Amino acid sequence: MADTLEFNEIYQEVKGSMNDGRLRLSRQGVIFKNSKTGKVDNIQASELAEGIWRRVALGHGLKLLTKNGHVYKYDGFRESEFDKLSEFFKSHYRLELAEKDLCVKGWNWGTVKFGGQLLSFDIGEQPVFEIPLSNVSQCTTGKNEVTLEFHQNDDAEVSLMEVRFYVPPTQEDGVDPVEAFAQNVLSKADVIQATGDAICIFRELQCLTPRGRYDIRIYPTFLHLHGKTFDYKIPYTTVLRLFLLPHKDQRQMFFVISLDPPIKQGQTRYHFLILLFSKDEDISLTLNMNEDEVEKRFEGRLTKNMSGSLYEMVSRVMKALVNRKITVPGNFQGHSGAQCITCSYKASSGLLYPLERGFIYVHKPPVHIRFDEISFVNFARGTTTTRSFDFEIETKQGTQYTFSSIEREEYGKLFDFVNAKKLNIKNRGHKESMPQSYDEYADSDEDQHDAYLERMKEEGKIREENADDSSDESGEETDESFNPGEEEDDVAEEFDSEVSASSDGGSDREEKRKPAKKARIVKERKPRKKPSESKKGKDPNAPKRPMSAYMLWLNASREKIKSDHPGISITDLSKKAGELWKGMSKEKKEEWDRKAEDAKRDYEKAMKEYSEGGKSESSKKERSKKKQQQQQQQGKGKAERKAAPSKALAKSPAKQLGESFKSKEFVSSEESSGDNKKEDSEEEEIASTPPSLEDSASGSE
Repeated sequence: MADTLEFNEIYQEVKGSMNDGRLRLSRQGVIFKNSKTGKVDNIQASELAEGIWRRVALGHGLKLLTKNGHVYKYDGFRESEFDKLSEFFKSHYRLELAEKDLCVKGWNWGTVKFGGQLLSFDIGEQPVFEIPLSNVSQCTTGKNEVTLEFHQNDDAEVSLMEVRFYVPPTQEDGVDPVEAFAQNVLSKADVIQATGDAICIFRELQCLTPRGRYDIRIYPTFLHLHGKTFDYKIPYTTVLRLFLLPHKDQRQMFFVISLDPPIKQGQTRYHFLILLFSKDEDISLTLNMNEDEVEKRFEGRLTKNMSGSLYEMVSRVMKALVNRKITVPGNFQGHSGAQCITCSYKASSGLLYPLERGFIYVHKPPVHIRFDEISFVNFARGTTTTRSFDFEIETKQGTQYTFSSIEREEYGKLFDFVNAKKLNIKNRGHKESMPQSYDEYADSDEDQHDAYLERMKEEGKIREENADDSSDESGEETDESFNPGEEEDDVAEEFDSEVSASSDGGSDREEKRKPAKKARIVKERKPRKKPSESKKGKDPNAPKRPMSAYMLWLNASREKIKSDHPGISITDLSKKAGELWKGMSKEKKEEWDRKAEDAKRDYEKAMKEYSEGGKSESSKKERSKKKQQQQQQQGKGKAERKAAPSKALAKSPAKQLGESFKSKEFVSSEESSGDNKKEDSEEEEIASTPPSLEDSASGSE
């Protein structure tokens, strides 16, 4: 018999909604991890009182009752798994897994039984439906009637709002059955009533979400946010995680409370409560309890009189009441020395904190992504400038998060962090991706805010400062996407010169810059002509490239797909074709691969013939062009000679003797460099007159 049983795609029923997750049964107990929130329910084997197997809407379900009255329901099992589960319960938990089916007669009268946290409506010995009393938000009574109202569920498409029970009068004196029914419900219901005094009150705290200043009243079972416009009552059972995050300016602190279900304001849902504190703000706090009560309830975690920074007091009180660990940043340190990275998510700028077991972004909107739900990450080139890059995260559910406008200097640090956490990096490919080593059933919130962690963080800072230069250089050299080279340097010089131009001495620098700009324009103009020439010279008679195997199959199958799906759009047709191609057998694909190879061979053969014929034609064209150019130049030379026949002989003999003979290669600096044709004609005339010059010189002697 195996020591553990594991089930994927199991659904836990919580407040009327089915939460997807993973279930593991072991000798120690039952563990369920919610895929959406990462919350872990751990039921010890010694706490189990009863196990029931029954048919439900999603196949078969398992209902577990504990000795303290809690009920856990898990659906999504197959009928064949009953024998395996029954044997496991007998050997490890010493419990009989009983089979009890629900009554489906459709009767609306029966008996109500209260057992632990559950209200069960039975007909005979069979239950019709069960209501977890923790779902009840209000209970009101009338004449022979009790009305139960329920918490609204945002995840469910249809929510049950209320149920009414008719309670017939009894002949017993002194006992009101309606009141007795209501008292049984209220004793277990999740009804928030602010009775009694608060343990402590924090006045005028700055809250980022929901935005405003709120008084926070701390009660034994819930948190009361009291603002000028809105009030929120938050039960401690809805708190998932607590985060304490230092701001990048090192003068402020974020305290983040993760909630499930979220608090509501109209149609808006707040999954995170974010408080912002100044580190310089101190407070002296006195709890509204006796010292004995404080010691008995909090066991040394809190004292009656406390003093210190405001953020420390709030986080300490919340940790003691919620009984959850506070998550702080680990040993990550960015380029600027902060434990976070400045970036943008959607339309707003914020801070991304790499944690020991996930990422959290604050603050608008707040996002928490656990490592165990990440499929892969991707480092992408920035969309607007090469000075920044984007960090993309895709979860196993297919949700994508893009954190943009991250400074290029942060790339090396973030890449090393992702690499150390063994997350799959999309740019690297599947072969080099490393397997994830963390426990799939471990809580994603295990790092504590303690002295040991602080010491480790300090040691990590020292190590990173010593190796800062080498890590930065290696981080920049490994990825060519963020090292454009000389072009980037040119951009930087222009940017610097433009900034300095506004200061004194800017006119001198502008003069230096002008020729550089002209030179760059000339360089950029030359290559622009090349593609236009190549486009003009493109031969329409050249052989067309061969199609791939998929495209050959698509052209042959397009009409069939259209006939099978009349009215299908072009995009839907391509999607459908992709699905059909993916599901095609290997033998059929090989047939189209052979056709593609034949087409490729035909293309190569035709291209060879075309290139051989094209070379002879191109050489003929070039020769004809050269002849035309020579004829044009000769015609221009003759016309110029007729217009000015004595131009070269008009110079005085003395001047001609003083000048040296000019060769064809010589070009005077006084002459215009742009008029090439004129220079050529003058040089030809000078070259043709040396004999006459010699005769005139001898005559003068």
